[in-house]
Amino acid sequence: MIKNILRIKLVSILLAIFLQNSLYAQSICFTFDDGTLGDRPGYSFEKWNAMLLNKLKDNNVKTTLFVTGKGKDSERGKHLLESWNNDGHSIANHTYTHPNYNSPKVTFEQFKNELLKNDSLIKQYSNYQKYFRFPYLKEGNTKEKIKAFRNFLKEQNYKNGYVTIDASDWYIDSRLIKKLRTDPTFDLNKYKEYYLEHLWNCAQFYEKLAFELTGRHIKHNLLLHHNFAAALFMDDLIQLFKKKGWKVISTQEAYTDPIYNESPNNAGESLIYALAKDSKNYKGKLRYPAEDSRYEKKKMDELGL
Repeated sequence: MIKNILRIKLVSILLAIFLQNSLYAQSICFTFDDGTLGDRPGYSFEKWNAMLLNKLKDNNVKTTLFVTGKGKDSERGKHLLESWNNDGHSIANHTYTHPNYNSPKVTFEQFKNELLKNDSLIKQYSNYQKYFRFPYLKEGNTKEKIKAFRNFLKEQNYKNGYVTIDASDWYIDSRLIKKLRTDPTFDLNKYKEYYLEHLWNCAQFYEKLAFELTGRHIKHNLLLHHNFAAALFMDDLIQLFKKKGWKVISTQEAYTDPIYNESPNNAGESLIYALAKDSKNYKGKLRYPAEDSRYEKKKMDELGL
């Protein structure tokens, strides 16, 4: 009898572990910052923006555009917001002019008005969501500024649009555009390989950190930018994660993970980076700034990218 009871308990424990791991299998969503309106070598803004949206649609991926408001009242700006909104993607807040809240020159009042001004622009869209993402992922250079803005977000019924995986896709994109302007025939596969490898390595780094911190696979949120590189390589990126066994989910599903209810003391950067700082167990293992062009420049120079 006792052996049977122990057997039943063991089976129950193993089943619970299995269900826990299944529920939180490796999963990821992609979110996009800024909203770029410029033409790119060989592509009008309308064409490459449509390329990106079509690749998301073909893969049945729903995401969020954290948009900056400056210039979005233009015809191109309206086209950007309408095209993303009409395809079922969420429209969220990334300030109006993209200031750095860590700068001593940017006050709480100024930063608060950045959110409000942008909110008045984006709230007319049907898929508008009250999520706010800090430019550069900087949440304030003093405890007073951090606390003041967190309280303001609550007052406005806004949630922090956290990311768990930070990357330097913006830097790869800037070098890609520069290269194509001087050499339109350059082999894009070389940039694609670098782009995919970089983002996969970033995902592995933050997934390892997250699992060590939580003991489970969280629902990750990868920070990307609305740019030409994403338009060219988005399909490849989605397929890469799927081939590696990850589930690609919507932003809304990702934000149901309880990890996004955390409020780290070390505010700023990736949520996982901040929680790792809070733990004080990763001294010397976390670089700052967390993701920056300086880490990619030498490698890209050597590869001729």
